[in-house]
Amino acid sequence: MFARGAGSPSCRGACVHGCVHRGAAALPAAGCPGPSGGPAAACGMSRLLGGTLERVCKAVLLLCLLHFLVAVILYFDVYAQHLAFFSRFSARGPARALHPAASSSTNFSRPNATAPSSGLPEAPSARPGPTAPVLPPCPDSPPGLVGRLLIEFTSPMPLERVQRENPGVLLGGRYTPPDCTPAQTVAVIIPFRHREHHLRYWLHYLHPILRRQRLRYGVYVINQHGEDTFNRAKLLNVGFLEALKEDATYDCFIFSDVDLVPMDDRNLYRCGDQPRHFAIAMDKFGFRLPYAGYFGGVSGLSKAQFLRINGFPNEYWGWGGEDDDIFNRISLTGMKISRPDIRIGRYRMIKHDRDKHNEPNPQRSVKHRASRELVKKQFT
Repeated sequence: MFARGAGSPSCRGACVHGCVHRGAAALPAAGCPGPSGGPAAACGMSRLLGGTLERVCKAVLLLCLLHFLVAVILYFDVYAQHLAFFSRFSARGPARALHPAASSSTNFSRPNATAPSSGLPEAPSARPGPTAPVLPPCPDSPPGLVGRLLIEFTSPMPLERVQRENPGVLLGGRYTPPDCTPAQTVAVIIPFRHREHHLRYWLHYLHPILRRQRLRYGVYVINQHGEDTFNRAKLLNVGFLEALKEDATYDCFIFSDVDLVPMDDRNLYRCGDQPRHFAIAMDKFGFRLPYAGYFGGVSGLSKAQFLRINGFPNEYWGWGGEDDDIFNRISLTGMKISRPDIRIGRYRMIKHDRDKHNEPNPQRSVKHRASRELVKKQFT
């Protein structure tokens, strides 16, 4: 409002010739008497009033500018809200055209109430639900393995302790690693009868081992009812079929006696290109393989390998003979047995008396020869 270097209007009204700018020494110009005269007091008063008026005018100007800025901000805010409001209407238009029934008088406050279908495909949701994260493959050599383990069977082993120590294992003995995707789905099959004490130790040791090996697995205890002569191989066949009924994705099958516990968790319960024999060095055999064709205790076959040998033999009632028969089936079909290092494939057996109705089969040698000839005819 005021030009810089000019005097204030009030001062010019009192002194005809004006006063020098306040930024200078405020000397009186011509026509402004000195401090001894009466008109000088009137000129000073005029200068004081002029300065006050100038400050008031500046304050009013600042308030006007502030009001203008606030008005501009509010204007753009209201304009943006109007744009968002009309854009919602334009986005809803096509959905209403596709689904006219959605605007009918359906009462959605009732439980399970749904709008009548128009028979047309629904428009995709603007906010899709969260997708499950893609987990990386589990490593071939799991990083959390311990190695050689201390195995003992003297401490009491209630099932409550087993459940408490394995919170991630689901009902039915199922487990899936939470941080990676395993390459195989493994079914562990145990032939069983009257071995509850052994089973508790097996579960106590094997669940932590299998979890550290990053396996997706399920445990199947196949119980033979009654007191007839025990048939281990037939129970293994039943376990193979029952596991696939529950989960058709099983592609690896581990067949384990309930009284054998591995002494090293680097003995990975997986299937490979060839059938796998895990229990190659038991304590009852002095930690040595008893003979070259031994395939008992704990073994593993893929689904394709199991079907290739036509499963296990059903004719062996009582103890012994079925594991040698399985070895012959594998050999005669052109496959070879793979085994871990003897320092890793060590097992402890829970000491026990021979089960009643599981006496050695006196005809196992005869059945073994007959089965060998039959397998030769089938696979050669």
